[in-house]
Amino acid sequence: MRGYFAVGVEGISKARNLGAVMRTAHAFGASFVFSIRAEDRAREMFQTDTAKTTLNIPYYAWESVDDLLLPKNCQLVGVELTEDAIELPSFRHPRAAAYVMGPERGSLSPEMQACCAHIIKIPTRFCVNLSVAAAIALYDRTISMGGYPERPVMPGGPIEAKQHVWGPPKKRT
Repeated sequence: MRGYFAVGVEGISKARNLGAVMRTAHAFGASFVFSIRAEDRAREMFQTDTAKTTLNIPYYAWESVDDLLLPKNCQLVGVELTEDAIELPSFRHPRAAAYVMGPERGSLSPEMQACCAHIIKIPTRFCVNLSVAAAIALYDRTISMGGYPERPVMPGGPIEAKQHVWGPPKKRT
């Protein structure tokens, strides 16, 4: 898989969810994780980040949306239930992306949404847990960009074609 991705949260209210998001990001191979207006809650995140993400990949804590600094050509993708958001199954993930999720019982701030190149939503009837949303978005990125074969037409896994094995030469008379 080419490219890279990062995962972050804005204004999180439950530090344990930040830890779970970080652990999920690390499990899927994120290049870095970040938070905006969440540093005061970050000390508690280690209770749920059992993978010790910050020892393995960079963690950036910014005070405001204005402080957010992403690598050149990295597109910010907001995950939010808005009317005009692109439904996740119809979204083509950018090669270089930073996914950001809003707080529990809240939304991405208008300032953050204005910074996003794309806003996507998970087609559910209501909001799912923050770390579940991160896992769904990253799983979708993995299956759509990971170089996996097309899904089979029939239920089940892909059928691997058997390779032909050449026998010894045959003499014809």
